Amino acid sequence: MGRGCGRWWWVAVALVVVAAAAAAEGAREEAAVAVAVAPRRHAYAAMMYMGTPRDYEFYVATRVMMRSLGRLGADADRVVIASLDVPPRWVQALKDDGVKVVSVENLKNPYEKQENFNMRFKLTLNKLYAWSLVSYDRVVMLDSDNIFLQNTDELFQCGQFCAVFINPCIFHTGLFVLQPSMDVFKNMLDELAVGRDNPDGADQGFLASYFPDLLDRPMFHPPVNGTKLEGTYRLPFETPLEHSMWAEQPLHGLSHGIGGLGQFYLWDFLGMNNAVKTWVTRLARPSLSKMCYNRRMEKSTIVLLTTLRVVAAWSILAAYTIPFFLIPRTLHPLLGWPLYLLGAFSFSSIVINVFLLHPLAVLTTWLGIIGALFVMAFPWYLNGVVRALAVFAYAFCCAPLIWGSLVKTMSSLQILIERDAFRLGEPNQTAEFTKLY
Repeated sequence: MGRGCGRWWWVAVALVVVAAAAAAEGAREEAAVAVAVAPRRHAYAAMMYMGTPRDYEFYVATRVMMRSLGRLGADADRVVIASLDVPPRWVQALKDDGVKVVSVENLKNPYEKQENFNMRFKLTLNKLYAWSLVSYDRVVMLDSDNIFLQNTDELFQCGQFCAVFINPCIFHTGLFVLQPSMDVFKNMLDELAVGRDNPDGADQGFLASYFPDLLDRPMFHPPVNGTKLEGTYRLPFETPLEHSMWAEQPLHGLSHGIGGLGQFYLWDFLGMNNAVKTWVTRLARPSLSKMCYNRRMEKSTIVLLTTLRVVAAWSILAAYTIPFFLIPRTLHPLLGWPLYLLGAFSFSSIVINVFLLHPLAVLTTWLGIIGALFVMAFPWYLNGVVRALAVFAYAFCCAPLIWGSLVKTMSSLQILIERDAFRLGEPNQTAEFTKLY
């Protein structure tokens, strides 16, 4: 009897152990499933639309970019905002790659009839749908011509809007960080409806007009404690590489190029090897007409520029007139004119160094005076009338050159003011903001 009770006791203990092990295993599986299905709070997003001669190439580029993110183990969803006319087989291929596809209607572009509008940018305003992805805390919006070489999840620590300036005046919309918000998205649609100012009629011009003060915002540096920043920031220039150059291990591990899309096939073949150098091309340059269209000069800067122009113009005039009155009229011309030219050159050199002007622009008038002296001294004129007509013709030919030099001088003064304002206008970081670094 005792032996029978002992056996049953050991059987009961074994059953309890087995049941406990099964329960623990079930809990682990449930936890794993919960982790697997837990929604991610960040996303890398791109857009796709139809109607360009290179639709298929951009579709391939989008897949390669999304695969590069997947291979780097980015802790974020990969999302493509696709217009309704994107072929279903392309959409399915993206889904097979683990990409979430959000189908949207094309936003009507109210700038189509704008004089400088380029029809290939007609549907780029679909990029505004990124603000409607409110299931995410932060979204990194990308053009399809990006390649990721290493993890860039620190970008999700940036504020409500962050972008990089490709020159001192225009920020680039091929890569920017945003905080989705339906209020912002609806406000943007309202701004489109009323025809908000948009210099190029595309997404870049609209966003530059919508965020006009980004240039005055501080530079983004990811906090070491992993917290998210608030507000708007400028991303480092190296975030998207946009130069024709060989680049190895760029900052944030990202290469960007607008050149031929053949580079995407090459990278797909190479398996996104971080050690491989990539040829980054940018064949499309922003035209000069688009430079600085969102940079508005402050009133104080305009007043300073006007004052500087007036002072510079009077200084140049004084450099050529003061020696004329200082030299005695009784001197022989062979001595007086060289002294005048020496004095004018000396005073002009002072003006050049004080205002940091281009020497040739200031001395164009000085060279013109020398030429006029040679024209007057030419000994084979028939009479004084012919001599006067020759000097008049010479002056007529020189006038455009002198005027051009004056315009160039005034332009260099404006560049000087804007450069100093950009360099000295960097906002100071407060103590509490610095603590985040």
